[in-house]
Amino acid sequence: MSGPLLPLVGRILIGALFVVAGINKAMAVAGTTGYFAKLGFPAPDVMVWLAIAVELGGGLLFIIGWKTRWMALLLILFTLIATFMAHRFWAVDAAQYANQLNAFLKNLAAIGGLLMYVAHGPGSASVDKR
Repeated sequence: MSGPLLPLVGRILIGALFVVAGINKAMAVAGTTGYFAKLGFPAPDVMVWLAIAVELGGGLLFIIGWKTRWMALLLILFTLIATFMAHRFWAVDAAQYANQLNAFLKNLAAIGGLLMYVAHGPGSASVDKR
């Protein structure tokens, strides 16, 4: 099964992860800043706005297919950092282990999907192909 809309559907589904997370951070800046500080991020008050910009802006640009390969690379880098900073399943207690392992693996799967766009481009239903 293939078609010109499948890459668009894939971009929407992957991009939704980032857009929703960016919106959630934007609606809770103070709480997210505190969480980033707890995780050990430098300048968490700056990092929260960087995260919002990458997730919301990068996610939306990825969905519409503008500079898709570059947006995918940006989202991969962001996701790698987030994964190893926030989902350290190997360093949590037993009650948190399964949840953190699941989030870690979900992020790896998102990276896998993003890598497909780096390799193959956005598909015909994208700004890049117009």
